[in-house]
Amino acid sequence: MRFIVLLLFFRVTPLLSQALLDTAVEPKVMVAVHYGAGWTGGDLVNRYGYINLVGFSGGFKFKNNWFVQTDASFLFGSQVKLKGFLSAITDSYGNITDINGDPAAVNILCRGVSANIQVGKIVPLSKFQRNSGLMIHLGAGYLNHRIKIETQTQVVPMIELNYKKGYDRLTTGLGMMQFVGYAYMARHSFYNFYGGFYCIEGLTRERRTLYFDQPNVPVPTKTRLDILVGIKLGWFIPFYTTQKDYYYEY
Repeated sequence: MRFIVLLLFFRVTPLLSQALLDTAVEPKVMVAVHYGAGWTGGDLVNRYGYINLVGFSGGFKFKNNWFVQTDASFLFGSQVKLKGFLSAITDSYGNITDINGDPAAVNILCRGVSANIQVGKIVPLSKFQRNSGLMIHLGAGYLNHRIKIETQTQVVPMIELNYKKGYDRLTTGLGMMQFVGYAYMARHSFYNFYGGFYCIEGLTRERRTLYFDQPNVPVPTKTRLDILVGIKLGWFIPFYTTQKDYYYEY
């Protein structure tokens, strides 16, 4: 019986100590990688469907649980809704031929970049986890997206090199992002993560001066409202502070 009590004591004491240690709000380096799934809205819904994003962020959380960080994401997807924009180089059989006259395998994809500077706060939900809780942030920066025309190993002169620019619908502008979710950042633990819902809005413009598939139609010059909403999950690379030095936890 005495052995069991001692065993429980040595097992429970570290857990209680960890809980007590986490009652102090600490400044933390915040470096994370993330993945997101998104659905389009606004003007973007007419061009693309489901979009993935992967990226990273880096910043610093202050002792009052406010934080600042930079965030960058690569956007990619295969659901391009713009139909017929390569019809001028498509034959009566529906094929695009390469330099040898053979049918070419042409992939039409979505590509883009979202990068911004963010300000946010973590609101603790437990007195034992003061560095974890509701995570809210917003930011502003840059957004771009375009249609990627991929021919892989085949050469199709009409859509190679600069000719792609006549079809890619490059669009860029001001990007804004909001996020609300939950963040878990424990001391001396590998399991530091966050997850929640995000929204990206872009006030963008189309940057090409001519579309080869519509040479007689002026390129729209009005400001677009591009919207992407979805779920994002991230893992914090665990750093912690000791005497104002930073260490990587492994």
